[in-house]
Amino acid sequence: MVRTSQLPAVDRTVHFEQISQFAEKVTIFTNELRDTILAPRPRKTAPVFKTGEIAEMCNVSHSQVQYLATKGDGDLPSGTAAGTGRTRTFTLEEARIWVQKISDIYQTPLVTRLKEPDGKIIITAQLKGGSAKTTTTMCLAQGLSLRGRKVLVVDLDPQASLSELCGLYAEKDVTPEDTVLPYVYEQDIEGGLEGRVQSTYWDGIDVIPAHTELIGAEFHLPAMQKVRPGFRFWTVLRQGLEPLRKKYDYILMDTSPSLSYLNLNALMAADAMVMPMVPENLDFISSLSFWRLFSDVSKSFIKFEKDKKYDFVSLVLSRVDYGRTSSAPIVRAWAQSAYENWLHSIEVPASSVMSTGALAFSTVFDISSNHSAAKSLQRVRQPLVDYCRWIDEIYSEKWRNAQ
Repeated sequence: MVRTSQLPAVDRTVHFEQISQFAEKVTIFTNELRDTILAPRPRKTAPVFKTGEIAEMCNVSHSQVQYLATKGDGDLPSGTAAGTGRTRTFTLEEARIWVQKISDIYQTPLVTRLKEPDGKIIITAQLKGGSAKTTTTMCLAQGLSLRGRKVLVVDLDPQASLSELCGLYAEKDVTPEDTVLPYVYEQDIEGGLEGRVQSTYWDGIDVIPAHTELIGAEFHLPAMQKVRPGFRFWTVLRQGLEPLRKKYDYILMDTSPSLSYLNLNALMAADAMVMPMVPENLDFISSLSFWRLFSDVSKSFIKFEKDKKYDFVSLVLSRVDYGRTSSAPIVRAWAQSAYENWLHSIEVPASSVMSTGALAFSTVFDISSNHSAAKSLQRVRQPLVDYCRWIDEIYSEKWRNAQ
């Protein structure tokens, strides 16, 4: 009998010190990867719009846009002539001015907003990662801004992916002081949450970014309950965002895939909830778990929130695969049975284009119409445009009636 030599056992023990060393290593790798993906432009730029796109956004004809842009009275941005001059290009800022002045979309009087109607707060929430939650949040912000709205996005996820989509290098450009964290620690801090607002590359969208140290809120908020009897930990964010309702049409909050103390704050601050869901088995089960857990953890304070309500709860299927072997038809049927009218009829199809090359840190709204991938992405973009219109029309009606 021939004995075979045994290979030495692999020691898979990992000490905390090794984790720290690994974290330093991957930080360097992450920074290099960002630079590679985003090269040669390390900062995002907004798309430009053609005459036809302005016409579609404003619901007027191509010739009307051309006439108004060239009549020279200075009331509307003239854009930049392209080619023979029959087509013009407009910056994002110019496009938003056209929508605000020419379209039939009701525009809120933000400048004189001293009373109702206040801006609306919408949360995107999911327990499962990879549900397109962050991308959906950014797309909602962009889509609503293209309807003339002023939008604030609040990143509450320590992973800071939304901050990245806003063009910020989360660990290079953002410190813990730039996030909601100082306000969580000290509600009477100078400037409140307004002092944490930053502008972004996208006209009409501001951001309160995130940082990995947001995790500190998960220790501070429960500790304050012991230090200050009667401390209502779930109202901190709502109080901080209240003054910002006067400055923005929409405040969109992106949360981590958990029911953390910070996320509970967001849930109690929100006027409405959007839940993106990839139509796969585990994602559907996770979405159901969210409601059970939310109900369980809120029992300790829900007696103080008897008037709490959401204007709507909307489950939207995202990254839908329409292939023959897809599980989407089965999961869609389950979702229809479970969620009934909470399940929106609009679905966002899957696209492999956005995960390639320089588009990896972009959304479908970032792509100008002259980009090689623009036509391929239109089938993804249009449902999001329609979904933003659906949300905005709900609140346009409320704002119009409040005047």
